[in-house]
Amino acid sequence: MEPHPEKSPVSYSINVRNLPAKGITATFTADPEQRRQLAEAHGLLSVEEFSTELLVRPWKKDGIQVSGRVKAEITQACVVTLEPLAARIDEDVSAILVPENSRLARIEGENAEIILQAEGDDLPEIFSGDSVDVGALAEEFFELAIDPYPRKEGSELDRPAEGGEETGGGPLYEALRKLKGNG
Repeated sequence: MEPHPEKSPVSYSINVRNLPAKGITATFTADPEQRRQLAEAHGLLSVEEFSTELLVRPWKKDGIQVSGRVKAEITQACVVTLEPLAARIDEDVSAILVPENSRLARIEGENAEIILQAEGDDLPEIFSGDSVDVGALAEEFFELAIDPYPRKEGSELDRPAEGGEETGGGPLYEALRKLKGNG
C-alpha cells in the first residue's frame, strides 16, 4: 500500500515514542466534511458513515503493530446502469510499521533475497518521526475494500450478437479476421 501524497481526510496521528505495553486504542468517526472528501478522493457518490477502532501497540524493539476494523456505508455508481448502489465496508486492519532507521526496515546488500509467501505476513511499512497517521492507514484499508466494479443485481452489459459482422472494426480485428480466414 502506498501512502497518499496529500494528507488524508481522516488523518489521526498518534505519538508512538512511548507507547504503553498494552497499547493505545484510537477510535474515530468521520464528520460530514471528512466523508465528502473521502467520497471525492475515492470516486464515490457519497460516504454516509466512516468509523474505525484501532489498537496501536509496540512490536519488537522499535516497531508498532496496528490492528482493528474500519467500517463504512458508501454509495457508488453501478458500472452498467450508473444508478446509485449502496455498499457496506467492514474490513480488518492489520499492519506492522517500523521506523526508517530500524534494522528491520533495511535489506542488507545488493543481492539480498526476499522470500515472500502469498498467504504470509506483509513486510513492515516504514514511518518517520515520532508519530504514525493511523487515520491514513485506515483509509488505505477502506480503499482496498471498495468494489472497483459495482454492479446492480441483474444488470448486464449489452453484448453484440454472435456471428454478426457489426461486432468488429479497427486494424486488430481486420488482422485477426484475415488470419482466421487463412487457417
